[in-house]
Amino acid sequence: MIETTGFLHHDATVAVVSPSGPADAAVLKRGVERLEGLGMKVIVGPHALDRQDLPYLAGEDAARAADLQAAWCDPAVSAVFCARGGYGAARLLGLIDWDAMRAAGPKVLIGSSDITALHQAFAVELGVPTLHGPMPGNVLIGGEQGPEPVTWDAMLAALSGAAAPVTGDRVLVPGRAEGVLTGGNLSLLASLCGTRHQPSFDGRIAFLEDIGEEPYRVDRMLTQLLQAGAFAGVRGIALGSWVDCGDPYPVLRDRLEPLGVPVVAGLPVGHGSPQMSVWLGALGAIDTESCSLTGPYWNEDQAR
Repeated sequence: MIETTGFLHHDATVAVVSPSGPADAAVLKRGVERLEGLGMKVIVGPHALDRQDLPYLAGEDAARAADLQAAWCDPAVSAVFCARGGYGAARLLGLIDWDAMRAAGPKVLIGSSDITALHQAFAVELGVPTLHGPMPGNVLIGGEQGPEPVTWDAMLAALSGAAAPVTGDRVLVPGRAEGVLTGGNLSLLASLCGTRHQPSFDGRIAFLEDIGEEPYRVDRMLTQLLQAGAFAGVRGIALGSWVDCGDPYPVLRDRLEPLGVPVVAGLPVGHGSPQMSVWLGALGAIDTESCSLTGPYWNEDQAR
């Protein structure tokens, strides 16, 4: 079982790596300094600021994978922060030595957006909970005026095991459900269909969010997941932010209401500000009466 307490003690060591897109050096520097301000020792991956011919990637695939694996397998490191999202994490999944990662034992991976590919792979390959939250190479932590206060406090609370319920603003289907929270960015989840890391929400609560997708594209990706069987046996659905997605709710209702499970929406999780932190791979609960997502509830037998 993973304990969420103890990761922020005064001499904790954490690593920062760039498995996806390139981080802005100034933003990442400020983000690292803010983690150090908590009293933690921060190790930045040697390739964290690399660039290559494909400008949307933070360096070569092999180098990004090596940084991630080295950080996870370092016995001194308690948590691995991804610098930012963007694109590229899925390209690493076949380059990682999962046996070595399993042998390293449990620790925490933190990130969101494109990092959904790693959240899903870590769940399948390692069976460990991971934190869907803000990243030090993003302005929510590394902004010039300091970290966004609600986002920062929520991340620290989640890492200390004292996360408050996350409240949404609408209910699509009433009810209450408990289950392991699974999911992340809709685009990334859809892209994993047909791979060994294909998502399954069987017996779980599905969490979904996205950014910059027109409603018809949201429809297409939900349809892909539905036709791939990802929603078979789902217990409930928690919908996060849909930044720059037009009005996605007619599509979300059309595709998800027929599943007949509770659906809460408008949770400030995903993109936008503030960005609340939630544990994936841990037991949670959605309650449409309070329009909230609560958890984690650690249970070694169920949080897999």
